[in-house]
Amino acid sequence: MSKKANTFQTPIGTRDLLPGESARWEAVVEVFSSVASRSGFALVDTPLFEDIGVFSRIGEGTDVVGKEMYEFHDRSERHMALRPEGTAAICRSFVQHRPPVPWKVYYRGPYFRYEAPQAGRFRQFHQFGIESIGSDDPDIDVEVIALGWNVLQSVGLKQVNLLLNSMGDANTRKQYQQSLGDFLEGRVLDLDEEDRSKVASHPLRVLDSKRRATQSVIAQAPLIEEFLDGDAKAHFERVQEGLNALNIPFTIEPKLVRGLDYYTHTTFEFQSQALESAQNTVCGGGRYNGLIEELGGPPTPGIGFGMGIERLLLACDAEGSFPDPPPKTQVWVVDVTDGSSARDLTQLLRADGVVADRSFDGRSMRSQIRSADRSGAQLALIIGEQELEEATISIRMLRDSAADQIVVPREEVVSQVRQLLGLDS
Repeated sequence: MSKKANTFQTPIGTRDLLPGESARWEAVVEVFSSVASRSGFALVDTPLFEDIGVFSRIGEGTDVVGKEMYEFHDRSERHMALRPEGTAAICRSFVQHRPPVPWKVYYRGPYFRYEAPQAGRFRQFHQFGIESIGSDDPDIDVEVIALGWNVLQSVGLKQVNLLLNSMGDANTRKQYQQSLGDFLEGRVLDLDEEDRSKVASHPLRVLDSKRRATQSVIAQAPLIEEFLDGDAKAHFERVQEGLNALNIPFTIEPKLVRGLDYYTHTTFEFQSQALESAQNTVCGGGRYNGLIEELGGPPTPGIGFGMGIERLLLACDAEGSFPDPPPKTQVWVVDVTDGSSARDLTQLLRADGVVADRSFDGRSMRSQIRSADRSGAQLALIIGEQELEEATISIRMLRDSAADQIVVPREEVVSQVRQLLGLDS
């Protein structure tokens, strides 16, 4: 008895992106790239893995570093990690290459976190992101937020709220962290057990918790706005002024405080009202004026955001926006002779910029027409024995049942196809 072969499947928390869905994926990536490019941002592509220090230095004490990071030792015993987020790698790249500032870049690609898979959250997930490094100007904050807003508008999302807050400067953060820590120490037993360990070392990170028990405690916590100095208030007011000038609606959310130590001044999130509240953030970011120094660079301000592609498309599904793009195939060549004509004609059409395809394996006329119809093609070019003998091509309009089939000389077929597709208009 032969041994049954193993049937392999995708690892837990990953998935295959199949044709059909992948076309929509490509389309949303193109939207993001187009919006970012129009704003003067250029693509940066960093490695999928880095020295673990790139991530551990900036995320010490977080679940991302402590529990979720995919880490390994390579064959030279270097301690590496698959990238769990985008900002740290971009900042490492800035420190390494020292480009002129402001350095305005965008990125896109897969990221990795070992966490419980759920809707819109995978162990291999995908993000867009932008970073603007080198300027402390609050107008840069406005530009970054506006870029995120424009992406969401471009994919048709309407039920989105922009939440905004300010972390102030390093001194603001220090004073607030002390006050918040004192408050949480007095209520530590009321917090969710998962959050209690953060109170002594990283009280700000408790504010990031979505756990119900913790949420009820932090609803009564002191607010960071009580600690902002004059410069921080002026920075934040300029950001609000800019958003109002651009007609971008926002809500001040005093509890929107980034737990990572390098965040300063502006923090923001775009939340989808069409998704469940626990997983409704489609874009989040803020200013990180201390991060470059953490990675060995000179004091350099920066601001950016990350936008999860899976979560973004879930929000689109919930609102019924950004549908699958139409099929790309324009012409299907049907050859019921020996297949040579289909072989040569598809290549001829493709060389002229037409998206053309064909059937294989000597299938029947009916089977090939069915394939042509399923492909979404507008035209079927048909070659039978008579067309082969007369050096002609029959053209059938697949999306217009009332249109007559026409016959053209073989040497005129490309120009006729272009005319019918409107490519020469």
